[in-house]
Amino acid sequence: MAELDSGQFIIVGSGPAGHTAAIYAARANLEPVLFEGMLAGGVAPGGQLTTTTEVENFPGFPAGITGIELTDKLREQSERFGTEIITETITRVDLSSRPFKLWREGAETEEPDTCDALIIATGATAKRLGIAGEDKYWQRGMSACAVCDGAAPIFRNKPLVVIGGGDSACEEATFLTKYASHVYIAVRRDAFRASQIMARRAENHPKITVMWNTHVIEAKGDGSVLTHVVLQDANTKETRNLDTSGLFYAIGHTPNTAFLDGQLNTDETGYLVVKPGTSLTNVAGVFAAGDVHDKTYRQAITAAGSGCMAALDTEKYLENLAAEEHERASGKL
Repeated sequence: MAELDSGQFIIVGSGPAGHTAAIYAARANLEPVLFEGMLAGGVAPGGQLTTTTEVENFPGFPAGITGIELTDKLREQSERFGTEIITETITRVDLSSRPFKLWREGAETEEPDTCDALIIATGATAKRLGIAGEDKYWQRGMSACAVCDGAAPIFRNKPLVVIGGGDSACEEATFLTKYASHVYIAVRRDAFRASQIMARRAENHPKITVMWNTHVIEAKGDGSVLTHVVLQDANTKETRNLDTSGLFYAIGHTPNTAFLDGQLNTDETGYLVVKPGTSLTNVAGVFAAGDVHDKTYRQAITAAGSGCMAALDTEKYLENLAAEEHERASGKL
């Protein structure tokens, strides 16, 4: 394991938020260290973007770019400006006093890494159902982000299925009607959990069919892409096939905040809470960026912008900290 002395600045997380923060911080000569994780949350370094095939809505790539290619470019740009990238996962922290302490996976009983400022950019992991065929056809017709992937050519003018019963399911189904020939919503119960206005909008849409009391139990295809799903009636247990080119999960995300052990304020679903209009958490010197606190937009471009904010907030914090320490040393405090 590489040794790391106490430094000014550590970033935990390696998606667009983490790398954008690193780029801004490195260019400001803050010498950031970025822990990109080793399959943290079951996802490769780079976060949820690595599970996306074609990215067509990130500015600067008119021909599109794959999620893995984009994360590789972000990483390359971080390193170009001097970011030290460590491919290990942070599993425990102590934010009770400065310098903050961070322990790496497998080294929780050893001396921790320390820093004066910390950006949490660990993202949120899309919930999955673990149905048969999911691993085989994930990103081959299966997705957890309609806004990210819905406009892809494989989904255009094809029947699509959305799983979920809340506002997200209704919103994503309605969004997909722009591209699909028809959209089916598989709802496990006999009613939506969504707000009335969202539920009515979905139920009344001419290109949406709601399938009540319906479980999707298997994803099937031709070995290359998804071609149909197996549905099961929740009451009778009868099964049937439904042809579809796309299966979208709209069952929520899990913010990757468990390693913080409640030391930062979160909302009722575990997302970090920041001071509005900033990246500031309830602990001075700790900042949040990206999907770990954003449960509304969850886009690569908004995560990148959030990373920029966190880096600028961190730079200001460290400047103020240095000024205070100088005044204290000179007897002015």
